[in-house]
Formats: sequence, C-alpha cells, structure tokens
Amino acid sequence: MHLYAVMDLSKAIPAYLIKKKNIVRLILFTAAFALVFINIYEPFDVSNWFPITRLQLFFYSSLVILTGVLVVVVSRIIMYHSAKKGKHISIGHYMIWIAIEIVSMSLFYTLYEMLILNDPREFDEALKVSAQNTALVLLIPYTVTWLYFAWIDNKEKLEAISEGDTEKLEPSGMVLFKDEKGTMRLSLKIDDLLYLQGADNYVTIYYSDHQKHEKFLLRNTLKQLESSLKPMEVVRCHRSYMVNFQKVKLIELTKEGLRIKLNTQPVIEIPVSKTYSDTVFQFFGQNQ
Repeated sequence: MHLYAVMDLSKAIPAYLIKKKNIVRLILFTAAFALVFINIYEPFDVSNWFPITRLQLFFYSSLVILTGVLVVVVSRIIMYHSAKKGKHISIGHYMIWIAIEIVSMSLFYTLYEMLILNDPREFDEALKVSAQNTALVLLIPYTVTWLYFAWIDNKEKLEAISEGDTEKLEPSGMVLFKDEKGTMRLSLKIDDLLYLQGADNYVTIYYSDHQKHEKFLLRNTLKQLESSLKPMEVVRCHRSYMVNFQKVKLIELTKEGLRIKLNTQPVIEIPVSKTYSDTVFQFFGQNQ
C-alpha cells in the first residue's frame, strides 16, 4: 500500500513493460505459475468437490489455465498496439487494466466451474473465491516480472553508461539531446517536445511537463540537430525554429506571413519562412 501511495499514477508506465519480448515472457511465466499454483495449492478446492486424481487435476487445470490465459494474451496485444499508436498508458491506467484482467479471468473460471463442472455453490460465492484466487495467480507473477524487467533495464543502462554508449539509453518514444561535444544533456518523450529555437551556438528546447511549459538551454546548433530529429517529425520551419509536428494544430496565413499554431494552452505560434514552407506543408499534410 505504501508503494502505490507515493506513486504518480499519471506517470507513464516504464517502456520495458510494453516491449514485445517482455510481454511474451510475462504471459509464459504467468501461465506456468498458475499451473503450478493450482496443482499444489488447489485454490478452487476442486479435489473436495469432485473425486478426481492428481493426474486428472493436472490435465483439467492445464486446459483451464491455457484457456484462461487467453484473456491476458488478448489484453496485452491490445496494450501493445495502443502503445505503438502513441497512446499514453499511465500507471493508473495500467492498474485498472490489471483489475479488468482479474475480473475477466474470474468470470471465466466461475462460469467454467458452474457450467462445465456443475459446481454446487452459489454463483456469488464461487465468483468471490475465484476473484481472490485469480488475483493471486496474476498479481504474484506480474510483480515478479515487473521487478525482473526493471532489474534488467537498469543493468543494461549501467552497462551502456560504463561503455559510454548513450544510444542504448534511448527508450522507445524518447528523443536525446546532445551538446556540440556529443554528450547527452536532456532526454524527453517525443510527446512532450513542443519546439526548438536556435540562436548562434545555442538551442532553447521548449517542452511540456505536467501541463506546464518548460525550457532547456543546449549548447548546439539547429543544423547539427536537424538530421537526427527529422525521422521523429521534428522539422525545420524557419532559420531559427524547428517544430514537433505531432503538436501542430493548424497553419495560418497572417499579415506577418505563415504561422504554425501548436495544440497547446495557451496557443503557441511559430513563424514559417518561405525557404521551408514546402517542407512544412508536406509534413502537415502527412499528419492530417
């Protein structure tokens, strides 16, 4: 309880939780744990309700577990593709997601007991016991795998730091800002980056942090940053500006010329020069 009390539930879940290989590991470990748990602990008390042997228990529980784990498989596939589409999955959302998985699997196991095995208990009683045991079956392997993935992630980062390989430190959906000497100075989620403003040998990075606008001064030039940021749709629109096109709301022709308006509160306006207008309209069309 104390762990979750100090958590920022609006914070995005760690990237390692939605890596494809880690999702596969989570599903396999959960299935294996559930199988061992049910056969040793007999949480649903099936041996008392029905005269079956240990071998029969193992056979039936294997079928039930494999079928029930399909709930987790479908759930994690949806989560994976949601994250790939750029949807923000916070720790709060993740906890609700797990709760839905527990409820769904509990309903499945309860219906299986009532309809297939003819469990004589009342539905409410069977569902309550099923929910308690399903929570154990899922939460224990989920907690263990989360700790394991975090340990592996920290281990890889420490190795990258010791080797001086900053590229390995860049998680999915993040952009690294390095100074003129190649030293990493700032790491941001691409969703939080707003725009860059260059002046001489310095670039001011404007970004959002919990709905507040912040800035960071970096010793470098827009020209040096341009090639590495373009694949992330951070595009040069002016001699002194680059803009994150994921944040562009509209382009407007004003008395001062073309202006990009960002989807922020308050609205931020960025000038567009004639030199970069074709590139700007090309990217704007692709993002509509």
